[in-house]
Amino acid sequence: MTDKETQKQSLVACIRMLEQSNIIDYNGHASIRLSDDHMLINIGSCQRSRLTSHDICTINFNGDVIEGNGKPPLEFHLHAGIYKARKDVQAIVHAHPKWSTFLTMVGQDYQPVYAQGTLIYPMPVLDTPNSINNPTMAQRLADTLGEKPAAMMKSHGAVTCGKNIVEAFVLANYLEENAYRQYQALQIGKPYSFSETEISACQAKLWNESLFNRTWDHFYSKLNQK
Repeated sequence: MTDKETQKQSLVACIRMLEQSNIIDYNGHASIRLSDDHMLINIGSCQRSRLTSHDICTINFNGDVIEGNGKPPLEFHLHAGIYKARKDVQAIVHAHPKWSTFLTMVGQDYQPVYAQGTLIYPMPVLDTPNSINNPTMAQRLADTLGEKPAAMMKSHGAVTCGKNIVEAFVLANYLEENAYRQYQALQIGKPYSFSETEISACQAKLWNESLFNRTWDHFYSKLNQK
């Protein structure tokens, strides 16, 4: 199997695991940078729950299909914009997850309420629900994201990025799990938010490649159990 085919398979696994976790549904997309102006990304028309490597296309940052069996999602600009702005980013996940989007609907700040949730705190928010379907919106999102690993988009969704697809996938799960716990706790009272000291300690301990791989393996092991 070629390196490119291996990357396609990793992208397929990422998207299918996100779908199985109800973070991605019939929308959402993920990508892997191939070079300074090319990426792998799932085609817009694919069924995420039955994704295969045939549903992954290679495009340039203008959205032109270089290789593949379909067109990229309309929001390919989101990926291109971040890749152009962040040379350190090698993989991106964009989804419309439920719990974190609820927070942005009511202007509730993301608070680190469990250990893994600290890895993406503080959380910037793009203050518009508009689709990232043109270079101008992509630049606005990239500016909002800055040097952070994740951002939320008001009444729209979230984006995570990393040095590889495992990192982008894991951070998407941590973001949504933290948002779920925060949302549920808000139904009872005021959630406890980790202190700056606790946040620093968690980030130092948990930003760890072996722990990221363990989280990926946890979800991957369940992928074909249905």
